Amino acid sequence: MSEYVRIPYPGGDVPAETGVCTDEIIRSYRAVGVDLQKEVHEDMVAHFDLYPNKRKWLLSHPDSNIDHRRVPNLMVFFQRKGESLPITTRAQDYSPGDLVTWDLGRGVPHIGIVVDQRDHLSGRYMIVHNIGEGPKMEDVLFNWKITGHYRYYGP
Repeated sequence: MSEYVRIPYPGGDVPAETGVCTDEIIRSYRAVGVDLQKEVHEDMVAHFDLYPNKRKWLLSHPDSNIDHRRVPNLMVFFQRKGESLPITTRAQDYSPGDLVTWDLGRGVPHIGIVVDQRDHLSGRYMIVHNIGEGPKMEDVLFNWKITGHYRYYGP
């Protein structure tokens, strides 16, 4: 379920049984000691005009409850603080730990993380994502139009 929820800062999270695609990314990074809520918020405080908030959501200031939970904001953050990698149709160009964003159609953004387990049929690395049915690990790399490919190792 996608809704606005007030959460603690730093280290805040929505309940585990809820969440959206970005929450899987945030939880993955927290598992290795990186708090994207804090990192994204601090970058947005310093560089708010570089993020789509004014244009897309008509916001006038950063909000640590939600900003890190929006795919377009994560895309800007990963472009700024990580590596932007080529978007290709070659599965071997996508490695475990890479972040991939998609357009699901009609401009609906989505994000997932490549994991180190391969699909037994295709041989491709699988993706952990959440598209409204809870976290899943699936071979979905080329299911939608890829709009971003990133690597981020933390601050």
